[in-house]
Amino acid sequence: MSEEITYANLKFQDFDKKDNIQELDICGPKVPPAPSHLWNKTVLALSFLCLLLLIGLGVLGGMFYATLQAHMAELSRLQNAEEELQRNVSAQMLHNSNSSAEISKLSSSLQRLATSLCRELYKKEPEHKCKPCPKSSVWYKGSCYFQLSDAHAWQASERLCSAQNASLLTIEDKSTLEFIKSSNLYHVWLGLSPTYNYIDHVTIDEKIFSSKCNLSELYCGYVNGNYVSYSACSRKKSVMCLKTASEVKVMNMLMSNSLEGSM
Repeated sequence: MSEEITYANLKFQDFDKKDNIQELDICGPKVPPAPSHLWNKTVLALSFLCLLLLIGLGVLGGMFYATLQAHMAELSRLQNAEEELQRNVSAQMLHNSNSSAEISKLSSSLQRLATSLCRELYKKEPEHKCKPCPKSSVWYKGSCYFQLSDAHAWQASERLCSAQNASLLTIEDKSTLEFIKSSNLYHVWLGLSPTYNYIDHVTIDEKIFSSKCNLSELYCGYVNGNYVSYSACSRKKSVMCLKTASEVKVMNMLMSNSLEGSM
């Protein structure tokens, strides 16, 4: 009997130990899990920051796009303004060019008219103030012819004419030839190069328009009526110089006509 009680107690004690062990297994201390509440806060904060970043990027993108559109519109406006300015400048330059051509044409017409009028006045009054030549000179075409008072050797004559921005008498065309022949000039040096060969005389026409003469130095030619004769260059003869005539001054002509009309 006592053996049965002892076995029962042992069995009961074993059973209690098993229960204790099971209770320890169920409720006993375990490794604590990671604090999920803190992790959730961190994820939430990061998500919020990402959202703010996305919103910021969206705002910046919108601002950049708006700024780009504004700059593109301004650039297009400036390009249009530049093209318009270039068109205006081209049109103005064309207008100025046409105006300059018209002014130049008008100026040339006025110059020809003033010269023609001055020639008419010159025929009536050789020393008229409109004459584009020095006093005591002859105005023929575009040149002024004037004769020095004293006779000089050929080289000295050439220097004297050059000192007055002129040259010794030359004959370059038939019209000038006829003018010289009609002037009845005698013993007047010509601006021909001196020659070694003495030539008594040849007609002006033969001399001016012939290439057979071998010109050099020692003997110099001079006008003697309708002839060109040669003499030693050291001999003294009359000196006639010619220089380019100035332009007839249009304003002087207009004032001259105005004054003459008022008298």
